[in-house]
Amino acid sequence: MNAANSFVPFARPDIGEAEIDAVARAMRSGWVTTGPETKAFEAEFAAYLGGGVQAIAVNSATAGLHLALEALGVGPGDEVIAPTLTFTATVEVARYLGADAVLVDVDPVTLNIDPAAIEAAITPRTKAILPVHYGGLACDMAAIFDIACQRGVQVLEDAAHALPTTHGGALVGQLPSAASVFSFYANKTMTTGEGGMVVTRDAQLAARMKVMRLHGISRDAFDRFSSRTPAWYYEIVAPGFKYNMTDMAAALGRVQLQRLPAFVQRRQQLAGRYMTELAGLPLLLPADAPAGDAHAWHLFVLRLSDQARITRDEVIQRLSEAGIGTSVHYVPLHRQPYWRDRYGLRPEQFPVADAAYQRMFSIPLFTSMSDDEQTRVIDALQTILG
Repeated sequence: MNAANSFVPFARPDIGEAEIDAVARAMRSGWVTTGPETKAFEAEFAAYLGGGVQAIAVNSATAGLHLALEALGVGPGDEVIAPTLTFTATVEVARYLGADAVLVDVDPVTLNIDPAAIEAAITPRTKAILPVHYGGLACDMAAIFDIACQRGVQVLEDAAHALPTTHGGALVGQLPSAASVFSFYANKTMTTGEGGMVVTRDAQLAARMKVMRLHGISRDAFDRFSSRTPAWYYEIVAPGFKYNMTDMAAALGRVQLQRLPAFVQRRQQLAGRYMTELAGLPLLLPADAPAGDAHAWHLFVLRLSDQARITRDEVIQRLSEAGIGTSVHYVPLHRQPYWRDRYGLRPEQFPVADAAYQRMFSIPLFTSMSDDEQTRVIDALQTILG
């Protein structure tokens, strides 16, 4: 199969020999579970973000969100507000704890959670607001923090798309939320295969999450197993979880973190070219970050405009026929059977997200994407929509 006919995937991890060598070294070291690589990765990630944060490595961002909500004391009877336009992991963690998810609509330009909708949804049961930095663009965190402060609720950022994203010149992860949770899933801006990181400045929250990350054990497992003196004794102080990151994943993450500046630069180049060359088509292009801030460009989400003479599903089918992968981010949660039926949700309650869903599709954007591959995507869209 020649290059012109090869498949351009929606996403492809950018993993080189340095990552492979690092994982091999971790495997040869005798440490394959949580150990020195994980400790180093946490320290390096915290240093990258700055601002005096602590970083807690976990086996998924979902685990990180669960740990953070549990540490915040979210439980039965509480409510957590989140956007309907997100992956189910954002709010399923509230249900793990017996709390209720309160889904709200998004902003028509950014597709981020609408602060006015948050304000309208707050009740005496609201314990936390869970904004999602959709696609890598920061939410209106200034407005969200104002609401949270006035109403006495916590903010936990779902930063799965947002490395590195800035708001008001500060990196997501440095903002004054209770905690932020990043994802290192295979298609994210950097990867550990599976994995995530929780960051917080709150020492009490960090201590609770570290205990609950590994079965509620009172001592760090690495410290127990690496001690030169007998240290077999530990205590179970809570019914914890099994959410620790392996050293093999952390070794991969440490190299990826070193490459993150180059990854960011390439994503910005790709996004900039899309913005320029797709501008004349019947499309709504994604919102860019405000001047002075950075968009992580985890996703490049297009929406068909009113002038389009073709449906979203037809565009996706024709791109597939041209050998180009796509995705949809997301089927809104109010359309998913569990959330729809549990809370009696209807599309008309979420007019912005529902309308966006029917016209949106995500096109390939990944750092190992060649210029020729991007040209194929652009040419195909111009043929289909021109």
